[in-house]
Amino acid sequence: MTNTVKKKPRKTAAKIKPSISIVPESVQATKTNADLVARREAAVARGVASAAPIFASHAENAELWDVEGNRFVDFAGGIAVLNTGHRHPKVVAAAKAQEDLYTHTSFQVVPYEPYVALAEKLNALAPGDHAKKSLLVTTGAEAVENAVKIARAATGRPGVIAFTGSYHGRTLLTLGMTGKISPYKKDVGPFPSDIFRAPFPSLRDGITVQDALTGLQNLFLTDAQPERVAAIIIEPVLGEGGYTPVPFEMLKALREICDTHGIMLIADEIQAGFGRTGTWFAIEHSGVVPDLITVAKSMAGGYPIAGVIGRADVMDAVIPGGLGGTYGGNPVACAAALAAIEAIEEEGLLARSTALGAYFRERFAEIGARISPLRMWDIRGLGAMLAVEFVTDFETATPDAALTKSVIAHALQRGLILLGCGMHGNALRIMVPLTASDEIVDEGLAIFEASLAAAIAEQHA
Repeated sequence: MTNTVKKKPRKTAAKIKPSISIVPESVQATKTNADLVARREAAVARGVASAAPIFASHAENAELWDVEGNRFVDFAGGIAVLNTGHRHPKVVAAAKAQEDLYTHTSFQVVPYEPYVALAEKLNALAPGDHAKKSLLVTTGAEAVENAVKIARAATGRPGVIAFTGSYHGRTLLTLGMTGKISPYKKDVGPFPSDIFRAPFPSLRDGITVQDALTGLQNLFLTDAQPERVAAIIIEPVLGEGGYTPVPFEMLKALREICDTHGIMLIADEIQAGFGRTGTWFAIEHSGVVPDLITVAKSMAGGYPIAGVIGRADVMDAVIPGGLGGTYGGNPVACAAALAAIEAIEEEGLLARSTALGAYFRERFAEIGARISPLRMWDIRGLGAMLAVEFVTDFETATPDAALTKSVIAHALQRGLILLGCGMHGNALRIMVPLTASDEIVDEGLAIFEASLAAAIAEQHA
């Protein structure tokens, strides 16, 4: 596999003291992870969970150092936010240049060109040859909420249909669409009405595409009158739900159903977009063109921004003043997003994602066969948006969340950051920056292999 991104020589010691040229003097004050964990527990709401008991000091591309000088290979990418890596030079330079001009006016008070330029770019990238317009906001959940609001205004209908295992955010409206109780929906209902759930095709649960479509048609007969449904929202690849791609047959059928009933099709591309799957948007693999697309995460290389891209006539359904937010489309984040998109284009990161995905599949299959025969039940995804799922055995395919958790813990001890996902908590997802060098990828895979072996041995002890 050929790396398309040139890298500086990297330090390989297990512990490295931060370089003064990289880390500000104020950051180098002696701190320990334990001290900061104690301060966090005293000051931060318990509901905000952290996957790793370490605190970041500095990072570069696919590497991160904690406050004690420990170095980590980052396969989490800030939850798929860093397709262009930590501190991409082009992104940082664009943000700093914008900060020298102005950092906030509120686009609804005094507009600015970076917002318009980013909207133009998003409209050009989104699939479909129809006229498009975009709205910029701050978070993925905010993007989903606005997509629903736009769909309701365009159709004059209230209903929304989402799918089992979906994740669309943690606000009350988006939690109503999110298809997983713990930890997201536990103890925080009631949720908004006129939200309905259809089955998602699942190999594990024996639900075929036809079964899922039959379930949707039954939903139309029992609970969700199609003439009152504004939108069907779906992640082309489930995110928190397990990195499971939607079969293309399913997406094509949903497009036909939406066209038949005058329903808006919303593609939630917040985690799958901006090159993660080898195309700008994951739904492009299917050839299906949605009415609305929600975006966030890797759009700006680590800066907080999100948006909705859609058919111009649909996007204009909301009256002036009905969309927006004080910080929506922040100028610094817009500048960063334009630079991140440019980096993806210039550095061939779509092709890099496809190559990385093929390489990870090959290595996972080889490692699984050698280290954990009949325990790595599935390797799935699109491009570099991949997951591996662990089970107790192939005969029952019982999810093994304990093994998954152990692999993650052993990996962190060895210097690799991993995150789990899935309805049963037994999948590991790969969100490594697409700019990571081959050497860093191989180093991370070697740590994964050692961690899997240690976790298996621990179970058998």
